[in-house]
Amino acid sequence: MQIKDTYPSIASRSDGLFKDLGSRFIAQAYPVENEEQVKDTVERLRKEYHDARHHCYAYRIGFDGSIWRANDDGEPSGSAGRPILGQIDSAGLSDVLVVVVRYFGGIKLGIPGLIRAYRSATADALAQATVVEKVAGKDFRVAFPYLSMNSVMKAVKDLSLPQREQSFAENCEMVLRVRLSQEEAFRERMSGVDGLVLTEV
Repeated sequence: MQIKDTYPSIASRSDGLFKDLGSRFIAQAYPVENEEQVKDTVERLRKEYHDARHHCYAYRIGFDGSIWRANDDGEPSGSAGRPILGQIDSAGLSDVLVVVVRYFGGIKLGIPGLIRAYRSATADALAQATVVEKVAGKDFRVAFPYLSMNSVMKAVKDLSLPQREQSFAENCEMVLRVRLSQEEAFRERMSGVDGLVLTEV
């Protein structure tokens, strides 16, 4: 069975804007790979737009999109974070964070107005983004005796595996990136190498 291991994300930051009754909704979409990057980005934007009323955001992370969160940051429940997440999902993206910064214009928009505003600002930012195809994979640490070097390097070449790090001494070590659709073939090749220890990192 062929495993699907690619998914769409965005290449770099993109911006969007929506205005309504004096309120400005400034949206910024970012590619992210973990929640630490989300935290850092949101904190940086809070400082950059320190005079804004709200900094609402949502993200979806992972090949299967299983890590996600929607944050209303003081707006009525469900009126900001959920519409932002809804646009990320409508676009079918993952590894994406969208932060929408709101400057209040003095007139309340009501919950339907807020939902429309956060949704529209996010849709604008994502429409400006360059969509890229990402490949889902795992990192493996491969430790093996020097005598097994040829077998390991042949497998690396045959499977076109990117090397993250390596050290070749009496005992050799490498960290290899293996895409999900190749994992079975990779494990099979490595199981035939003398003295090799394989660990997922």
